[in-house]
Amino acid sequence: MLDHIGFDVSDVKKAKEFYLAALKPLGYELFMEWEKWVGLGVNGKPDIWLRDGEKISPILHLAFAAPNRAAVDQFYAAALAAGGKDNGPPGIREIYHPNYYGAFVLDPDGNNIEAVCHMPE
Repeated sequence: MLDHIGFDVSDVKKAKEFYLAALKPLGYELFMEWEKWVGLGVNGKPDIWLRDGEKISPILHLAFAAPNRAAVDQFYAAALAAGGKDNGPPGIREIYHPNYYGAFVLDPDGNNIEAVCHMPE
């Protein structure tokens, strides 16, 4: 099980604003800002660390678990409203399995960010 991940972003302020808005429907909050780092997470523990640096290459694909399909829809709308770019609207992705419901957006640096629910409606 993954405990946390950290990666560089080209503009930590812009990335922080994007991720806070996009991940709010999934329960994410700002927990810590330390030197060049910003820590976001749920339940009192940061699991995503953004560091002010340079855009990374190749891009990342990060998939966040959503408790239900409505949260996936809310993530997608919030991420687009925060400046993300559409990379696949909410919907079933049967190629993975019959209940795979996901949505994809590109963050300000072009990383592919996903919210996914594996449960039936």
